[in-house]
Amino acid sequence: MTRVVSIGDNSGMSDSDEKRNLVAIVTAAGRGIGAACARELSARRYRLGLMSPSGSAEKLAGELGAVGLTGSVTEPEDLAALVERTVEAYGRIDAAVVNTGHPPKGELLEIDDEAWRGGFNLCFLHFVRLARLIVPRMQETGGGSIVAISTFGAVEPSAAFPVSSTIRAALAAYVKLLADRCAADAIRVNAVLPGFVDTFPVDPDRLELIPMRRYARVEEVARTVAFLLSDDAGYITGQSIRIDGGATRSL
Repeated sequence: MTRVVSIGDNSGMSDSDEKRNLVAIVTAAGRGIGAACARELSARRYRLGLMSPSGSAEKLAGELGAVGLTGSVTEPEDLAALVERTVEAYGRIDAAVVNTGHPPKGELLEIDDEAWRGGFNLCFLHFVRLARLIVPRMQETGGGSIVAISTFGAVEPSAAFPVSSTIRAALAAYVKLLADRCAADAIRVNAVLPGFVDTFPVDPDRLELIPMRRYARVEEVARTVAFLLSDDAGYITGQSIRIDGGATRSL
């Protein structure tokens, strides 16, 4: 069951501020890329609805003056609660950063059906379900922008991440289909495909495969996401943009 833990006080915000500030939701916002996106959007004066399963989004929501919920992207009722509480608080949703956790790993032929189903729910269905909820809201207000947080494995599958690579390739296809479906309504849909980020321990062997010889900072990913949500990216939709330091080799 989703728990609402905090909401920022907007009582001192003028009417002009209300019109100028956009509203965004961020899932899996408690740490890592999700938290970095929330901080970046807050710095850009977005009003936020945040959710994570661990409760970490609770603390961040209090810090940023946001709506904060505890819930999981794998639970449809939790996604619905995030949308409903954000709309109740701010009246609209202009943007969404659809982030999630990591699916199971393992040797390709040893991954069982349950793990595949769990990965599909975690890495694909969450986006489909949230799109059903927020696209009508964005249509009502004249447009919006959605960014899915995916992975480099969507375009260059890795045996180290078989479930993620397979299912996020499907996510890339859905992002393109949704972008085409929503373009006439001024709703843009894109994905970002990070490589290794600085929330993971540095592996010297992996560094050798990255031309820039370092992992991405989560703040760099967040700034790319913020760009895609902004009007500066107003003619970009249906794209999967790599943030990998040049690690992937496919064109």
